[in-house]
Amino acid sequence: MARILVVDDERSICQLLEITFRKSGHLAETVTSGTVARKKIESQVYDVIIADIRMPDLTGIELLQHARATHSTAAFILITAVPSMPSAVEALNLGAYRYVIKTDKLVDEIKLVVNHALEEMALHEENARLRREMLRVFAQENIVGRSEKISAILEMVRSVAPTNSTVLITGESGTGKELVARAIHEASHRRDKAFVSINCGAFPETLLESELFGYFKGAFTGADSNRKGIIESASGGTLFLDEIGETSPGMQVKLLRVLQERMVRPLGGTQDIPVDVRLIASTNRDLKAMVAENQFREDFFYRVSVIPIHVAPLRERRDDIEPLARHFLKKYALEMGKPAKDFDPLALSALMQYPWPGNVRELENAVEHAVAVSGGHDGLVRLEYLPAAIHGIGPEGGVVVEIPREGVDFESKMAEVEKRYLVEALNLAGGVRRRAADLLHMSYRSFRHYAKKHGV
Repeated sequence: MARILVVDDERSICQLLEITFRKSGHLAETVTSGTVARKKIESQVYDVIIADIRMPDLTGIELLQHARATHSTAAFILITAVPSMPSAVEALNLGAYRYVIKTDKLVDEIKLVVNHALEEMALHEENARLRREMLRVFAQENIVGRSEKISAILEMVRSVAPTNSTVLITGESGTGKELVARAIHEASHRRDKAFVSINCGAFPETLLESELFGYFKGAFTGADSNRKGIIESASGGTLFLDEIGETSPGMQVKLLRVLQERMVRPLGGTQDIPVDVRLIASTNRDLKAMVAENQFREDFFYRVSVIPIHVAPLRERRDDIEPLARHFLKKYALEMGKPAKDFDPLALSALMQYPWPGNVRELENAVEHAVAVSGGHDGLVRLEYLPAAIHGIGPEGGVVVEIPREGVDFESKMAEVEKRYLVEALNLAGGVRRRAADLLHMSYRSFRHYAKKHGV
């Protein structure tokens, strides 16, 4: 059943088309005024809009322009008793689906055009469903690993996916929190609906509110059309709020209301819109500590963390490094048309020993880099193909000694190794120099000397 709006100043045409579409099982509305139709388009969603070109108050062309300006996705069909080539060309250029001339066969032709429009819309929806199915497979395949911690996460995904409970995914940046969220969505009954993601830390508060809740024309300076919010767009599916710890207390109150009442009100609107959405949130911050410091609302924290899932950093699940590295190797070798098939022992050992402060994202970038610069035909990714930060790591954390036929610049190589240890110590010490000096078993004064020497 489709929702169809018929707009024509001739009541007989409206009545004829209304009867025709109702007999076909559609929900048809008719109006005899372009002005009234404009208000309906602003407040309701239609699958098909049929409008006469020539009307006394508002032309069909003007109505088409308004529909497109308010982001209506309805198939727009223009009809006329006085055909004109310029108006037909203008209509099609503005996005009209068809231009139909009123004849004694108008009903048959309109029925045919509407059926074609609905078939195309169904095809687009099917294509969208297939894309979502591809994303589902992609999401599951990309949660790669064999550690106990990753196995526990996959088991949790299978357990919570059938529910509608809110989920809070915690972990450092780059650990793959969004992949876990997507896997939950794709394993749920909402898989055929949208998975909508937004990074809360990427927007100022006022802009985040308009993105989440939508707005009506004139709600604020620059709001020159109606816009559906992300929460409403995710209705029936899943809303993923990345970095929710970056939201302000005021925004947390508004999101709490959405979770409790399942309603949203666009900016500038006077009516609430019901939404059916599952919320999954993520953060790399300690929300409990933020609650204790009055930086995060306690009521909102307990509402979003009904089911907590923690994604451990890669350094705490080293069993996952090798399968992840091989997964990324296969991915980028295929994308780049490279012969890379495996890592040589030294390269694999370096990957296993490196602490990966950037987690899975850094590992993926390192493998992509290695595949991009690899040039051999033996299918092996060698140590020297990896980023410079990883070159100095070898078996059991020792320094790999490789002297090529042409020799090596000893002083430069030693400087490179010194700099790498300085940088790594700072990473592990969270940027605190005294702590980094302790890790390297040197005095703070010596550490400052080396840091200055190497520009760290």
